[in-house]
Amino acid sequence: MSILSEIQEQMKIAMKSRDADRLNVLRFLKAKLAEAKIAQNRELTEEEEIVVIQKNAKMRKEAIKQYQQNDRLNLAELEQNELKIIQEFLPQQLSEGELEQLVWEAIAEIGATTMQDMGKAMGASMKKIAGRADGKKVQEIVRRKLG
Repeated sequence: MSILSEIQEQMKIAMKSRDADRLNVLRFLKAKLAEAKIAQNRELTEEEEIVVIQKNAKMRKEAIKQYQQNDRLNLAELEQNELKIIQEFLPQQLSEGELEQLVWEAIAEIGATTMQDMGKAMGASMKKIAGRADGKKVQEIVRRKLG
C-alpha cells in the first residue's frame, strides 16, 4: 500500500472519530503529495513520497525550535503533536549502530579516505540509508570516519 493510500485510509478513520487535528494534518500531507505529483507530472514512487513527508517533518522540527526559542511553548506543543502524526508515515529510523555500519560500508565501497571525499561518501551513504535517518546525523558520522 502506498503512503498516499495509507493517508487516505487514516483520513477516513479520523473523520469517523471526529479527530479534527489529525484530519487537518492528514489533509495537509495529502495536498503536499498531490503538489509533488503534479510537479513530477506522474505518479510518485514510494521513495519520492517519503522525501515529501520528510521535508514536512523537517519543517515542523524547525518550527518547534523557533517557537521554543521565542518562548511560544503552546505553539511548539501543537507543532510537536503534528510532527508525531507525520512521523507515522516515515520508515523506521535506524539506530546509531546500524547507521554507523551503513556509513562505514558506503565509505569502504567507494574507497573514501580523506575529507576531500566527503561529497562522494555522503552520496553513497544517503543512497544506502534512503530516508531512514536524518542527513545531519549521517554527515556527523561521515566526518568522524573521514576526519
